[in-house]
Amino acid sequence: METAGDRVFAALASPIRRRVLWMLREQGPQPVAHLAGHFDMARPSFSEHLRVLRDAGLVSERKVGRNRLYRLEAVPLHDVQEWLTPFERYWRERLTGLRDVLDTMD
Repeated sequence: METAGDRVFAALASPIRRRVLWMLREQGPQPVAHLAGHFDMARPSFSEHLRVLRDAGLVSERKVGRNRLYRLEAVPLHDVQEWLTPFERYWRERLTGLRDVLDTMD
């Protein structure tokens, strides 16, 4: 059974979708045509990437006139952060140990 967290991780697996999220984070809400213009792919293929992001709750869509405006919804990324935190601690401890070893060397 697929969970919301599974959908978020699956959405983040694609470099195209990660780039879309980055663009929305850095540049704010954007029309689909503007987002699609940054990628060399057919519009239906790009729309599929947006659908995956919507299904994961990572973006929302709003109609403004004839345009569809996409916006980042970062709350689902909290699950990713929680999952990664133990690994961050793991590597921080390992790197601290490496620093200690290197500090004792000439």
